Amino acid sequence: MVFSSTLFLFYFLPAFLLLYFAAPQRLKNPVALLASVGFYAWGGLNFLALFLGSVVVNFVLIRFMDRAAGWQKRIYLILSIVLNVAMLFYFKYANFFLENASAVRQAAGGPPLDWEKVVLPIGISFFTFEKLTYTIDVYRGVNKPLKSFWDFLLYIMLFPKMIAGPIVRFHEIAGQLTDRSEFDTIDHKLAGLFRFGLGLAKKVLIANVLGEQADAVFALPAAELSAPLAWIGAVAYTFQIYFDFSGYSDMAIGLGRLIGFQFPENFNNPYISRSITEFWRRWHMTLGRWMQDYLYIPLGGNRVSKPRLYANLWTVFILSGFWHGAAWNFIAWGAFHGLFLILDRLFLLRLSQRLGVFSLVPTFLVTVVGWVLFRADSLSAAGAYLRSMFAGSWTAPPALPNEFWAVLALAGLVSFVAAAPRMERWEASVLFTSNLTLPRAAAISLATVLLLAFSAAAIVGSSFNPFIYFRF
Repeated sequence: MVFSSTLFLFYFLPAFLLLYFAAPQRLKNPVALLASVGFYAWGGLNFLALFLGSVVVNFVLIRFMDRAAGWQKRIYLILSIVLNVAMLFYFKYANFFLENASAVRQAAGGPPLDWEKVVLPIGISFFTFEKLTYTIDVYRGVNKPLKSFWDFLLYIMLFPKMIAGPIVRFHEIAGQLTDRSEFDTIDHKLAGLFRFGLGLAKKVLIANVLGEQADAVFALPAAELSAPLAWIGAVAYTFQIYFDFSGYSDMAIGLGRLIGFQFPENFNNPYISRSITEFWRRWHMTLGRWMQDYLYIPLGGNRVSKPRLYANLWTVFILSGFWHGAAWNFIAWGAFHGLFLILDRLFLLRLSQRLGVFSLVPTFLVTVVGWVLFRADSLSAAGAYLRSMFAGSWTAPPALPNEFWAVLALAGLVSFVAAAPRMERWEASVLFTSNLTLPRAAAISLATVLLLAFSAAAIVGSSFNPFIYFRF
């Protein structure tokens, strides 16, 4: 079940909100937990028992770890980390390694390996990271462990953030799991509903329209792909993945605010970045901070020699690519971005400072090329697509629907308008305010109604409604 489905919008969400707001304070967490279990079970019933079992084991291990000291404390930490990483490795990467082992075996003249394909549980990457952050935060003394297992289960399973983030670290909402009265106001609820409507519109009215054409272009054989058409497909996908994922994050943040949770922001106008370094401060920010705090800094961070620093950067981004998907093109995507982060430190940041605002153009082009690696079905398909972009024929592309061109122009405008002076400040005043004046509340209410109405009409009238990060 995804947020932009008719099932969620017209049945699940209204029923949940009705029960949640009608419930007394002491029953709000149980209502949210039952809804979250039902939400997960709808798409992953076969894995629900395994998922709940892993949460129980983690809860017990962390309770023991909190009471232990010295080497015993570290043993419990290691056990919890190994359990979570092993689950992620098995379900997400077993097929990848077996496929590659089979290919090597065939290349050596042997028969291919035969195995039953492992099915990927939905959302496993995101809830694995959240179980890890709970374990590590408690070990580091950032927070005491939750006393109630049900509160811990709610932290892991809370449905707005379960499938695709933002990645919410335990210490960011630890207090809110037991007391959300500070954020239980009409202003927060209205702001949350507006944020949900905005995210739904980004997903349905922009990402879906661009995605339908991007899918059609990427599905073409390389021989039929001219350079202009290849660039159109790549740019369409570049905007699709942003509005798809940031739209889903907006919906998650909005739903959280509706019920009193304050989730961290996940995107901050990434396409106005003037370097790849800045891009990664603005794109999927919760993942970037997670990788920095739990991987890059433990590897030594900036406190090492330059060769080691560059190796750390590349390691982190190759692992980031591998986290996104068990395929060589994802690893290549991570290595590609890691390379440009190293080049930034060597000389590109100085060059971008000289170029000023014009550095947006090369940064955006590098990002577009990277998204081809991300989108392609395989590394060889990515190579063929890139050859079409840079060495293909320059014949005119076929006629595309006027709606596509209009939405593509709108996507570009929305993506780059924040580069204008004071636009980011105005945007922040609209999205992040928690004290609404009457005129602003009226404007936000009207905007929310329009966004939800247009989005609902688009969902009912179209069968094309994928979600890119659902499979990660």
